Amino acid sequence: MKYIFLILFFPLCIYAQTPYPQDYFRSPLDITLILSGTFAELRSNHFHSGLDIKTQQRTGLKVYTAAEGYVSRIKISHYGYGKALYITHPNGYVSVYAHLKKFSPKIERYIKDCQYQKESYEVEVFPAPEELPIISDEVVGFSGNSGSSGGPHLHFEIRDNAERPINPMLFGIEIKDSKQPMVTGIYAYPKDRKSHVNNVKTRKELRLIPNKNGDYFVEPIEALGDIGFGIVSYDQQDLAYNKNGVSNIQTFFNGNKNFEMDFKRFSFDETKHLNRYIDFEIYKTNKSRIQKLFVQPGNTLSMLKDVSDNGYIKVEDSTASVYKIRIQDFKGNESWVSIPITGKKAKEVLENYEVLPAYYVQSNEPLRLEDNNVSVFFPEDTFYDDFHIDFSVRSDTLKLHRDIIPLMKNYTINYNIENYSEEDKSKLFIAKLYGYYQRPGYIKTTRQGNFLTARTKSLGTFTLATDTINPIIKPLNFQDGKWMSKSKTLKVKIEDDLSGIGNYRATINGKWILMEYDYKKDTLTYDFDDDVISDTENNLKVIVIDNIGNSSTFEATFFRK
Repeated sequence: MKYIFLILFFPLCIYAQTPYPQDYFRSPLDITLILSGTFAELRSNHFHSGLDIKTQQRTGLKVYTAAEGYVSRIKISHYGYGKALYITHPNGYVSVYAHLKKFSPKIERYIKDCQYQKESYEVEVFPAPEELPIISDEVVGFSGNSGSSGGPHLHFEIRDNAERPINPMLFGIEIKDSKQPMVTGIYAYPKDRKSHVNNVKTRKELRLIPNKNGDYFVEPIEALGDIGFGIVSYDQQDLAYNKNGVSNIQTFFNGNKNFEMDFKRFSFDETKHLNRYIDFEIYKTNKSRIQKLFVQPGNTLSMLKDVSDNGYIKVEDSTASVYKIRIQDFKGNESWVSIPITGKKAKEVLENYEVLPAYYVQSNEPLRLEDNNVSVFFPEDTFYDDFHIDFSVRSDTLKLHRDIIPLMKNYTINYNIENYSEEDKSKLFIAKLYGYYQRPGYIKTTRQGNFLTARTKSLGTFTLATDTINPIIKPLNFQDGKWMSKSKTLKVKIEDDLSGIGNYRATINGKWILMEYDYKKDTLTYDFDDDVISDTENNLKVIVIDNIGNSSTFEATFFRK
């Protein structure tokens, strides 16, 4: 009887130790779930906060609530999540559904009332629990491609009561995956000038050799001192070719664990440290994301666990060691990388020392740089490290190092424009120069008297640019003076090539109408189901203003029964 008790008790213990409820949340879609993006995978400037679920390359699939609850937040924006819905559940968790095409009828009515009341497409509201209750298996929306979506899909999240996103697969959301993670690059990082790898004292790419069993071997290296390593890896699920993020990375030195990165949960306020976790310079120069398996100052990610000596290993002379990396996906499929290391002193070589810029950043102190008509101010703790910064001004062009240094916060650029005419001052803005052709890109610019100010979170080359061209407005599915009785929508195309669209407003017969802005297609769309108009003859007026204040007005008459 004693043994029967133990057998029954064991699974109960395992279940009790599971920190997340199982079989509570259902899939948000009634199709086999195939992912284009996994939880916490590396994105530009952030960790991905949910699952990107493919919707068969189309929009309009029914989106179901993951569980009963109430709509606690609705946010509609041109960019980011686009049309997003937040549902709070009785167990304290919040599920999030983003990039929607539209909401269910009752939610759609609620949010459109808010939009018309505020006369704004972009809104964010927080309904009370009794306003929009949601029952189990209720359709709450339809999948889409709104906001900063790169194609039709549903972005799905589960957050805890502290607004921390958690991998939905921890709650039993099932994804087919039997493939081992892949490794495409291994790098070694001597910590300082006293350390080396193969007689090199800076970042060194190592030769990676795949084994038949799916693991990897690295050509033996000679090293000495404190060494860190970096890895480029990805995972693929069974039904997709997308190169997604992995779930866990651990490292071992001579059998002892010294580092772990566990991608289960994070906070939005720490996601900026992604740029400290990866090799930011390599990402900016060739778009490869090397994950550093060591911890530098300022990397406070909560996903780090069991880190010994900040993840560095100490290689001593005349020793033989083995460094191993285990990469796992959520399903437990794993790949190993083995790196044999021989401790050996570096050969004496004459090093070339580069001439460093004259200005020096101390990361824990504020810094102001000024030259001619330009000043730059960095608050304390803008940067992770102290370094020599390249700063120069020629005419209206500011060279501020290269965009290879990660920043923790915004800094300020100021231009004195007192030498410009009053007419020119109103058309100026601060721009960052991009690419081989140094094309100017608008940075949000404010003016106070003779000073233009912009705040940004990246280094690079900046200049003053002028925008004197009005936006373009063109009808897409109608003509002036024509009938539109059979049309479900009214569409116009809006474009601005330099500073970009800043604002727009549309009316029919003097009444404000809701027009959805799709910046990917440069279109404004009005849905006649809004029932704003009842007249046969209708006068449409659209005003579009760019970010500098140049404006265009389009007017047309259409008829509708």
